[in-house]
Amino acid sequence: MDVDVIVLGMGPGGEDVAGRLAEAGLRVAGVEANLVGGECPYWGCIPSKIMIYEAETSRDWAALLRRVREATDSWDDKVAADRFTGKGGHLVRGHGRITGPGEVRVGEQVLRAAKGIVIATGSQPAVPPIEGLAGTPYWTNHQAIENAELPASLIVLGGGAIGVELAQMFAAFGVEVTLLEAAERLVALEEPEAGELLAEVFAARGITVRTGAKVERVDYDGRFRVGGVEAERLLVATGRRVDLAAVGVGAIGLDESARALATDSRMRAADGVWALGDVVGQGAFTHMSMYHADIVVREILGTPVHEAEHHAVPRVTFTDPEIGAVGLTEAQARQRGLDVRTATGDLGTRGWITQSRGLVKLVAADGVLVGATVVAPPGGEILGLLTLAVHARIPLARLSAMIYAYPTYHRAILPVVRELAAG
Repeated sequence: MDVDVIVLGMGPGGEDVAGRLAEAGLRVAGVEANLVGGECPYWGCIPSKIMIYEAETSRDWAALLRRVREATDSWDDKVAADRFTGKGGHLVRGHGRITGPGEVRVGEQVLRAAKGIVIATGSQPAVPPIEGLAGTPYWTNHQAIENAELPASLIVLGGGAIGVELAQMFAAFGVEVTLLEAAERLVALEEPEAGELLAEVFAARGITVRTGAKVERVDYDGRFRVGGVEAERLLVATGRRVDLAAVGVGAIGLDESARALATDSRMRAADGVWALGDVVGQGAFTHMSMYHADIVVREILGTPVHEAEHHAVPRVTFTDPEIGAVGLTEAQARQRGLDVRTATGDLGTRGWITQSRGLVKLVAADGVLVGATVVAPPGGEILGLLTLAVHARIPLARLSAMIYAYPTYHRAILPVVRELAAG
């Protein structure tokens, strides 16, 4: 098949690129081995957040299952596939591997691209090589989302975003949950204060948390035994990985052993090759892949394009309370040699009204914010102002002179900004 562009991976970013290029009149082949739409609509953003919402509101497991199946079309991608082909795109089912410049093999079929290849193959759950784990019926987030029966007990291996979100969700439905994390705190990539507060919330809700837990062996005989803990099910949530060797990037001179593909500010990984989303290593978020996708589309079509900036990447962990963060943590800022100043505050009057646990932590350097974290029931929503401030490098003096509505969670930012501005 001869086309203009081959898009490897039809997750959110890949589907967006492929669909928009097809609408623009280009011949596009979209290659997908799994479901068109990728992780987000079938296991990630959408169904997992439905489960978290139902756990905190109705706590009706049957209603949750109905909503998840409706949202995912019972893990059927016909709607997404038809959406792409309806725009004139060619959908090729199977695993695509680059075999040379402008060439991809899918099974016995060879695709050739006149303009180039877009690599949007995403990431997969990273399963550690723990003795005894292989061959057991452990869960990744896929099985946890798809399961129809609530287990009586669950071990969650990993205290990152996926692990803590699903641990809290299952606990809300009465499952006995033990979370094992190798690092010394939960959500270890975020500010220490956020992980410490979340651990206190988990303890109050009956979730057992063991940090600094080095798991060396898993035993299974109908029940799982891990690190002295026994449970009906085991969820492995130890991060995600990118497999560049499977994509065949070595055939175009790129390092297959790298943890991510390096690109320039227009998402070009090589001549006639663009990359986006998880494979770029700037954050495994749907909003990141969509941000990159817009740059790639404009670059290929030759329309005005904004160059990629990654200094203000927002991220949210959807626990209760939510952890919203943007830019650098204090530790990351110090590692970069910045002249760092920080300030921390509580949720103010709104926090007192709602009796909510939370905090605001701001990281500044050279008179502007370089990072921010908000832990609050609507932490992800409060993050909007802080993302703008970090992205646009708005001076602290200007932020401290704004009007903040009272009494809102949003207003909790003001005293923290003023403390930094006065420093």
